[in-house]
Amino acid sequence: MKKSGAWLTRYALEQVGVKFTFGIPGVHNTEIYDELNKSELIKPILVSHEVGAAFSADAISRVGGSIGTLIVVPAAGLTHAASGIGEAFLDGIPMLVITGGTRIDLDKSYQLHEMDQHAFMAGITKASYYPKTHREIIPAIYDAYNKATQGEPGPVFIEIPVNLQLMTGDIPEIPNYQSETLPPELNMHSIEQAVQMLSASTNPGLFVGWGARHAQQELEELAEIYNMPVATTLQGLTTFKADHPLHTGMSFGRSAVPAAENAFKNCDCMLAVATRFSEIPTGSYGVEVPEALIHTDINPEVFSKNYPAKIAIEGDAKLVLRALLSASAPSEKNESLKKQIQADKKAYQKQWFSHDSKDRVNPKVFFNALDQLLDGNAIIVADDGNHTFLTAELMPISGERQFISPSDFNAMGYAVPATNAAKLSNPDTQVIGIVGDGAMLMTGMETITAATLELGTVYFIFNDGELSQISQAQEIPYNRKTCTQLNPVKWQGLAMATGCEFLAIANNSEVNDVIKNALSLAQCHKPVIVDVNIDYSKRTRFTQGTVTTNLKRFDLATKARFIGRAVKRKITG
Repeated sequence: MKKSGAWLTRYALEQVGVKFTFGIPGVHNTEIYDELNKSELIKPILVSHEVGAAFSADAISRVGGSIGTLIVVPAAGLTHAASGIGEAFLDGIPMLVITGGTRIDLDKSYQLHEMDQHAFMAGITKASYYPKTHREIIPAIYDAYNKATQGEPGPVFIEIPVNLQLMTGDIPEIPNYQSETLPPELNMHSIEQAVQMLSASTNPGLFVGWGARHAQQELEELAEIYNMPVATTLQGLTTFKADHPLHTGMSFGRSAVPAAENAFKNCDCMLAVATRFSEIPTGSYGVEVPEALIHTDINPEVFSKNYPAKIAIEGDAKLVLRALLSASAPSEKNESLKKQIQADKKAYQKQWFSHDSKDRVNPKVFFNALDQLLDGNAIIVADDGNHTFLTAELMPISGERQFISPSDFNAMGYAVPATNAAKLSNPDTQVIGIVGDGAMLMTGMETITAATLELGTVYFIFNDGELSQISQAQEIPYNRKTCTQLNPVKWQGLAMATGCEFLAIANNSEVNDVIKNALSLAQCHKPVIVDVNIDYSKRTRFTQGTVTTNLKRFDLATKARFIGRAVKRKITG
């Protein structure tokens, strides 16, 4: 039979369960878009910029129930999307990145969009594919999907030459997709060793990352058996219910909230599940990890990279946790730890509530109202910035996949397109985005996508006129804010231009009513932009701890230079 490459692409994407694609049509992919328009299973979504396509695809993979997929033009479209692809790569998020390609049936150079895309993608994808014949297209997409979703997930790249898309070729058969997922066998000896080590410890602790999001029940049972305080990574906030008495918060060192720092202070044995001990959750590697470290992850390459593991267990988090549970025996309950955690949490909340935000919005007042007004299954999307760590410290997250945020690649501009995609794939669920004014400047035009699709999304812009995470880092050592102060933006104008509703929260007294109004408008399928006059004057524990950690790394001469310069500038202005 004869089939075009565009038809074969659509067929293969349908077979692997793709529900949405994101991108912008161009001369090298219009044939694929024409095929997608015929599909009853896939909905192609137009974005305003390809980086928004990548962030949207990332969110689909995190909370949408299918693999996020890009269909973008080669060269410029791919380079625009690269930040979102890199985010998925470092965060371990599966993604199919598909571009058209220049013609391979012409003996001509300097074609439109001609570049070595595979070399460009090499550092931010797990693999790349370049089918040169029609019969290679379906196997390439199937293999790419397997590579993206198996082991530690990540993005893969596929370039399909435009001449294959446009023309038909002979296909001997059209195979259906069959999953080849085979989880690695667990090392039961290591499981037994881990149980012995946990049982022998006095103050064990549990540190959890995103890869364990599907194992909430097992995590809770194991934490209860060994009476372990539980800290998470930033992505891992969604793995353990915030209202559980053993939950402490994000991280566990000086960059963590007091509940976590105190609970892990004397930790003599740590079970680390599905985490790579990367920079953000460790507060720039400022945590103290005990020698008795049990590290389990689906990717064995992460073991002992930053902290040496006494016991390393390769495997899916849920399977490993179940094996640990089967080998563990119930122990006596010690309620003093839980009481201390709760006391520390209440004291920290009181500290925030008592902070005088003057004529601006106190972050704790905002998050307290948001927590009370959102449904229990709402999805919260945070961008990258100071608001990210305010959300992590002050907003309780309870359900699986209820919080997503850029992490290791730390790409600003994530929240608006990711909020759109999360709502698109969860139409009956409340979805809100929390985005800094700097990040909103990057991808705010993606709100037009929400208006076009009539998505009931709410974007809370934490507006303080600065790139706050960096300006705060500049303030202490430099007493200067270089290139981190923003010109005022009239966000109402953006709302008007893109077809969104607009609301504003000027101070604490308006918080409750405006949030309620925004959520009500969203129920009517209207995207809403909310300008929040936020107060960033009180530092998060993350900012305080990370600055201290990095300062301590300096040698004496460098410390003296930094401190002397800061003091001099403080005096002289």
